[in-house]
Amino acid sequence: MIAPRAWHWPAAVALLLFVALAGLVFGVSTIPLSEIFAAITGGGDETTTTIVRTLRAPRVALAAMVGAALAMSGAALQGALRNSLAEPYLLGVSGGAAVGAVLAFGLGLQHTGSLAIPAFVGAIVAVGAALLVARAAGRAARGDPRTLLMAGVIIGAFANAVIMVALANSTSDTLRGSLWWMMGSVADASWAGALWLGLYLGVAGLALLRLAPEIDVLALGEEAAAALGSDVERATRTVFLVSALLAAATVAAAGLIGFVGLIVPHIVRAFGVRRHRRLIAGSAIVGGILVILADVVARTALPPAELPLGAVTALIGVPFFLVRLGRMR
Repeated sequence: MIAPRAWHWPAAVALLLFVALAGLVFGVSTIPLSEIFAAITGGGDETTTTIVRTLRAPRVALAAMVGAALAMSGAALQGALRNSLAEPYLLGVSGGAAVGAVLAFGLGLQHTGSLAIPAFVGAIVAVGAALLVARAAGRAARGDPRTLLMAGVIIGAFANAVIMVALANSTSDTLRGSLWWMMGSVADASWAGALWLGLYLGVAGLALLRLAPEIDVLALGEEAAAALGSDVERATRTVFLVSALLAAATVAAAGLIGFVGLIVPHIVRAFGVRRHRRLIAGSAIVGGILVILADVVARTALPPAELPLGAVTALIGVPFFLVRLGRMR
């Protein structure tokens, strides 16, 4: 096992800044670094300045925060549930949030800050439904960490069906907007949307960092956690709620983007990080790096067309998921 070292943290931050700079440079057209710096400082030509400041910079910022939120949520869920395959997308949390966001969008809500509320409600309903399905499987099956995962897949499939039924008689504008949530994208990023997601990320992210010692205890197992004085049900429920809020905020801002919360915590653990406060903080940095890179690929792989961001993360995440599932046998 690699032991965590002090230089890992500044190296991760430096890589995040480097990738963010790449997000400003690459797109349908490549902008030289000299022009990027000129646009940032206000000395570039008007067209380049508009592209960098109005289009690419908020896009990079939103992608970084989406990655951070999903990765922090996944790290917390994996620890609290003692399940290395847990993450918002696979547990149906993101699917439930998408149902709430799509229904709210159909009723006329289009602001990221207001959409996060019905998305959060949908996520909580999905969490409750997944837990009920897992409980219906019986106590013996609940001992298998794959049981809740299967329940999440069922709830996610049901959420997709609800969305399809809701869109059956929708107008073309509503259909296009809802389809955007289904595929995931940061193409329509704005500074206002990034600010709203930053607000949710700041509140819920700090809450997860404060809950990290409790997650450390939960990761020991229910009996050990109870013996150490932890209220297991209350602590698990709190972690679920905060993680659901993070997932709902990302769905409201960028739609369904899966597998980030699954992959990133494992990457951070590969560097020897085990305590959840460091794991959650490290996952935020690496999650931002991953989603920015995925967005760069999404807009440069097949120009001038743009791939859905959720599809790019799935192409990375599905093979990773299958490998991890095989190792759990």
